[in-house]
Amino acid sequence: MPKNIPLRFTNEAAARKHLERLQWPDGPICPHCGVIDRASAIKSDRRKGLWFCNACREQFTVTVGTIFERSKIPLHAWLYANHLLCSSKKGISSHQLSRMLGVTYKTAWFMSHRIREAMRPLKTGPLGGEGKTVEIDETYIGGKDKNKHASKRKGRGGMDKAIAFALVERGGSVRSHHVPTVTAKTLGPILREQIHADTKVMSDDGGNTRVASQFASHQTVNHSIGEYVRGDVHTNTIEGYFSILKRGITGTYHHVSAQHLKRYLAEFDFRYNERIALGVNDDTRADTALMNVRGKRLTYASTGKIGAI
Repeated sequence: MPKNIPLRFTNEAAARKHLERLQWPDGPICPHCGVIDRASAIKSDRRKGLWFCNACREQFTVTVGTIFERSKIPLHAWLYANHLLCSSKKGISSHQLSRMLGVTYKTAWFMSHRIREAMRPLKTGPLGGEGKTVEIDETYIGGKDKNKHASKRKGRGGMDKAIAFALVERGGSVRSHHVPTVTAKTLGPILREQIHADTKVMSDDGGNTRVASQFASHQTVNHSIGEYVRGDVHTNTIEGYFSILKRGITGTYHHVSAQHLKRYLAEFDFRYNERIALGVNDDTRADTALMNVRGKRLTYASTGKIGAI
């Protein structure tokens, strides 16, 4: 590990105190009955950080009901892994995480997916609004046709590619979705649910033109004739996001299976939404992820087999 590393990444007691501070700003919360600040600390050599709820008479720790519950990995290793994933702009591979933490590749892979689950946002309100602009576009995730044998090339919309559809509010946040097709039937519900009706929508001249016309205004740029900017009409913001996503998948993860794409999208969305341009540094970004670990417990069986990353 690097020198001058924070104590919470090397010491179990410090890691637990840090997580308790983030999860319980107003005192211990019982995960069994939900009562706040009516618990007493229990001194135990076998189970550190144990609390007793005086309301429901149950015992608990700060990890109960979180992505860390029942994990045999030390909590300080979890916090270090979380920090690495949150502070790496293009992600960090499970092989690299395995080497840095001293755990097996399988363990590092599962830890990464649990942390990505913590990055997944809770339900939020629509993007945009009066006077605001949202850009929409899709990109295709998968191997490049030029690297395949001619008999296996399927073209841009080939079935071996996964489709990521994203919405970016200028100066705000991004929301990405793994969709099966780029059609009005698929994209319509996403747009109606996640974009305010008074929003100005920008897109290219692709398949989302018709479904975007239901908003306050909808303008497009015609990439097919070399048009990329016309006044304030452009999709440069979302193209910038896609460039980071593609660099991460190509350079760090190499390729991502369709089965797990939604979690990788959540990872890149989270880092974009908690970016330095919005006044967020690596430590606060990592702490935000730690505040979202509750209620998102993920089991190895539910993630399916290990995908190539």
